[in-house]
Amino acid sequence: MTVMTDTYTLTNGVEIPQVAFGTWQISSGDTTYQAVKNALAAGYRHIDTALAYGNEHSVGEAIRDAGIPREEIFVTTKLPAETKSYQGTLADFDQSLNNLGLDYVDLYIIHAPWPWGQLGRNYDEANLEVWQAMEAIYRSGRAKAIGVSNFAVRDLKNILKQAEVKPMVNQIQYYLGYTEPKITAFSTANGMLVEAYSPLATGGLLHNPAIQQVADHYQVSVPQLALRFVLQNGILPLPKAINPDHIEANTKLDFEISAADMVTLNAMSVVDASVFHNPTQG
Repeated sequence: MTVMTDTYTLTNGVEIPQVAFGTWQISSGDTTYQAVKNALAAGYRHIDTALAYGNEHSVGEAIRDAGIPREEIFVTTKLPAETKSYQGTLADFDQSLNNLGLDYVDLYIIHAPWPWGQLGRNYDEANLEVWQAMEAIYRSGRAKAIGVSNFAVRDLKNILKQAEVKPMVNQIQYYLGYTEPKITAFSTANGMLVEAYSPLATGGLLHNPAIQQVADHYQVSVPQLALRFVLQNGILPLPKAINPDHIEANTKLDFEISAADMVTLNAMSVVDASVFHNPTQG
């Protein structure tokens, strides 16, 4: 077994590869197609996209052309943050399946608790309606698991007070120096696997001398150290890359960070003030 073939098990028994390939900010068309194709060739078996990314067609095409049995590829997509109605949720899910050219997805996620243009605004009642639609999609079998993204503790409590099926995943911004202990602990305590988007701080970790020193000790790159750090905290990272060499390098995670070095790394504060942080602590 390797990092790329190991899995976490969600609360409903679904196995999810513990490293995902993210496609946020990758242009649709050949760029996305080649990136996903190269990722699958490098050993990734978990591909993450979203309707809002505008690249589902290209992701689906690369998956279908990969020559890998569908059941061996875990596919995640997301409901747009702006969609806050029952019927809208069903319609957008159908659109995503059509874009991907797939009969089902393995994980369907609410992209955010509020529309992106209204960050932080209260949409509690609308999110309850959306979650009912998510449950209907799950029961239909067309999504093998359902979850949320960017949900704070209060947002999760709102869903949990009514949910017949609890969210199985909470995807949040999480990386070395920004590990959001409050939402991470609450999600985990309620049976949700935490997924880390931007696990390299959108490149913000790459030139940090303290992190570089630890990476040098293990004879690995800073991205490799950062991804391994996320994994050893029990979190699922979603690295993104376009360059084939970077895609390949991000799969080389079969090393172990010592307990002492994990303490040091976990004690680091935010490492790059220029990186946008999407807080979900409250």
